[in-house]
Amino acid sequence: MPNPDVLLTHAYFLEEDAGEQKIMKPYPPLGILYISAFLDLQNIDNEVFDTTFSNKKTFFDFLITHQPKYVGIYTNLVTKVNVIKIINFIKNEQSLKSTKIIVGGPDTRYNAENLLNNKADFIVIGEGENTFYELIAELKRQENISENTVKSVAENIENLKKIAGIAFFDEKKQFFLSPERTKIKEIDGLPFPNRHKINFDNYLNSWKQNHGYSAMTISTMRGCPYTCKWCSRAVYGVSYRRRSAKNVVAELKQILEKYNPDMFWFVDDVFSVSFKWLEEFTQELENQSVTIKYECITRADRMNENVIHLLKKSGCFRVWIGAESGSQKVIDMMDRRVRVEQVREMIQLSQKQGIEAGTFIMLGYPNETEEDILETIKHLKISNPDIFTITIAYPIKGTELYEEIQSESNEKELDWAKTTDRQIDFPRTYTRQYYAHAVKYVQSEVNFHKLQLKAKHFSKRGLSLKMRSIYHKLQMQIKK
Repeated sequence: MPNPDVLLTHAYFLEEDAGEQKIMKPYPPLGILYISAFLDLQNIDNEVFDTTFSNKKTFFDFLITHQPKYVGIYTNLVTKVNVIKIINFIKNEQSLKSTKIIVGGPDTRYNAENLLNNKADFIVIGEGENTFYELIAELKRQENISENTVKSVAENIENLKKIAGIAFFDEKKQFFLSPERTKIKEIDGLPFPNRHKINFDNYLNSWKQNHGYSAMTISTMRGCPYTCKWCSRAVYGVSYRRRSAKNVVAELKQILEKYNPDMFWFVDDVFSVSFKWLEEFTQELENQSVTIKYECITRADRMNENVIHLLKKSGCFRVWIGAESGSQKVIDMMDRRVRVEQVREMIQLSQKQGIEAGTFIMLGYPNETEEDILETIKHLKISNPDIFTITIAYPIKGTELYEEIQSESNEKELDWAKTTDRQIDFPRTYTRQYYAHAVKYVQSEVNFHKLQLKAKHFSKRGLSLKMRSIYHKLQMQIKK
């Protein structure tokens, strides 16, 4: 790799993630690949260091060897601690003393000043393409100023202040936040992500070896028009901007020609939010004779029999339908704006039309009771999704959930630079240990039910699941 002016990275190391090592469904950093492609359009020299399959020593050695002038780091609630470690390494390494650090991603909007206090030079907030480019262009312009007089330093600061969507410490060491960046309206104008800048074989081979098929990610929209209280909207806000079906299919064709993956994962929050777009997408695939297999996420209230037909026709083999709870009371507290019965109906209707149905469950939401958890078990047994995942609710900064529990949370007890939002906790109906057992109780009880539906008789696995269910239910009562 040549010595780049701009190096983009994302601070996620698979070798440090025990949970993901069990799942082994790693996803490439699409965000910085979009930034890279946009910089290419502006003739800004850049490279990408994909940390996923690497380690810190290799990355730090790379930095010392190549000495980039600017390092752009994507951060989220999972990677923040590593981002701080990378910043500290760069700032303490003599050979990198002139390197400027720019941090972007969803964790920046509500942590900009904290990141600057931890030695980042600039923060990009919100949608990154135009902001990052304008910041780099201005910093490069300042590089070329021969006489660094007091007057020019002041002018440089003023020029930086004109860039929308950034934060930094000004000449008086005061926190400065520029006005919000206007969102890109026509996202068809964005280039496709620079997938060639990273080794995609690592991802394709990992999926193939662990799951029997290779997969690639693609994004067709930005933003989400819904207002679920636990969901972060730190980058794209409450918006809905969609690429044209023709533009999406063009990217699919490019990926198929170069990488030939077995399937695609659409990373959009609500894939079928627009019925009209889904019709156009299905028709465009047919017009261009493109055949794909994919999975996606959507909402039950953005589905019906025709939508499911279009999903099937366009190549969808698995649809994830958000529910979060089987209790209507909890769903309403989340502001999910969907009925439990809708979720059940769409899960069953998808399966009837030959599409696998997955769903997400969240336990430990404020004011959730044991009766609500039993309603969730009932819901999962009735709907009988092919796959379901369960997490314990945690507050993300900037969300309505975070605002609701902030005064009661343990956040003040945590060292910000060494912990993540996932470690922020709050008083729940029951103890944290209760919910740890509740997750396993729901899993065991529902999987036992699913096994009985298939096997029609008791088995060793069935006995094991039932015993596990009884054990964790008992522990729930003890840990209340």
